[in-house]
Amino acid sequence: MKYGEKIITEFDVEKDLEIWPNQHKKNYVIKLTLPEFCCLCPRSGYPDFATIYIDYIPNELVVELKAIKLYINSFMNRNISHENSANEIYDLLDKKLKPKWLKVVADFNPRGNVHTVIEIDSKLVRNETSC
Repeated sequence: MKYGEKIITEFDVEKDLEIWPNQHKKNYVIKLTLPEFCCLCPRSGYPDFATIYIDYIPNELVVELKAIKLYINSFMNRNISHENSANEIYDLLDKKLKPKWLKVVADFNPRGNVHTVIEIDSKLVRNETSC
C-alpha cells in the first residue's frame, strides 16, 4: 500500500482531524472547496463524485486544511448516500468547531440523468423549530 492510501485508509477523525485555535476575534468567512470528493453508492457500489463546499464563520476554533482534505478523502471507499455524506460532514464540523455559522454544500456530478445538490446551512438547521 502506498503512503497516501495508508494515510487515507487509517484516518481516524477523532484523533487525526486537527483543530486549531482561531487567533482572530472578528467575524470572517473561511471558504473551502474540495473538488475531488468520492464515495460509493450504497446500493450499486458505483462511485459518486462531488465538489464539497464548506463555508464557515469560526468561533474559537478552525480546522487544519490538510486534515480536512484527508477527512474528505476518507469517504473514497465508503458506501454512503449523497444525503448521509453531506450531513456527516456538516455534523462533524459543527460538533468539532462550534462555528458561529456553517454551510456545507455537496454538489454531486450527474449520474443516470440525476444531478443532486445537498445544502445544509446552520441558519436553517439551528432554527428548524421555527420553520
